[in-house]
Amino acid sequence: MTIKQKLNRESTAGYVFILPFIIGFLAFTIIPIFFSFALSFTSYDVLSAPKFIGIDNYVQMFTNDSKFWKSMGVTFYYALVSVPLRLIFALLVAMILVRPSKASGVYRAIYYLPSIMGGSVAVAVLWKRLFASDGAINALLQLVGIPCKIAWLSNTSTAIWTLIILAVWQFGSSMLIFLSGLKQIPVTYYEAATIDGAGKMKQFFSITLPMLTPVIFFNLVMQLINGFMAFTQCYIITQGKPLDSTLFYTVYMYQNSFQFNQMGYGCAMAWVMLLIVALLTGVLFKTSNNWVYYASK
Repeated sequence: MTIKQKLNRESTAGYVFILPFIIGFLAFTIIPIFFSFALSFTSYDVLSAPKFIGIDNYVQMFTNDSKFWKSMGVTFYYALVSVPLRLIFALLVAMILVRPSKASGVYRAIYYLPSIMGGSVAVAVLWKRLFASDGAINALLQLVGIPCKIAWLSNTSTAIWTLIILAVWQFGSSMLIFLSGLKQIPVTYYEAATIDGAGKMKQFFSITLPMLTPVIFFNLVMQLINGFMAFTQCYIITQGKPLDSTLFYTVYMYQNSFQFNQMGYGCAMAWVMLLIVALLTGVLFKTSNNWVYYASK
């Protein structure tokens, strides 16, 4: 058998092994994406055949749907507040855990646990009970001498913050990535800075932060996408209440698609969100050259 025949045989075997993934990717991702794009130009109630209506769904969305703009504003507020807070908290914890310790592995597992469970229905139900009027949060406040019974989920000012706190609590995945990035920074940089008389704060802003910018950039992109795709927390805990103050875009899209049987309108909303996320991601990549430091540059 020649080398060329052997390579062709190995290539064929490789394609056979990845064929199930390719079929699944086409059947459950690529084809539905193009199908949803076609449905976005139709009036489709799931029960009857789609009816082509052109760009009416998009016109309705931008000119005659106040809930669309309300959900968009809520989602932007949630993402732009929760993502920075989560990254800051994750970095702080990572800097604590990067110090060598016999129990560091246990601590990392404990801190990562919320990220594993964070998107589950069970955690959302538990979070709803914690912030209920007779829940554990109010009980703790009364225990420390604060005589109040706040209706966290019924108040338009506090309801969104219960979801933001839940998002920040799920910082484990970002923390592990930051931890990996911190371990890649050469110790010699800190030793040289210490000899030069630089303090801990000076070292953080002059060494740690610049060297971590690629990791920060990666976490920022991933968490921003996750922030705009958040669904379970809102749907289980508040369902957009009170007064649509927690109405996430994904929840409103779900309502249109499956509760109001406006699948065509829901598909149009999905494509608008895809374009928004793509635009924000593109802006981050475009501006990354101004603040992301790569050692190879």
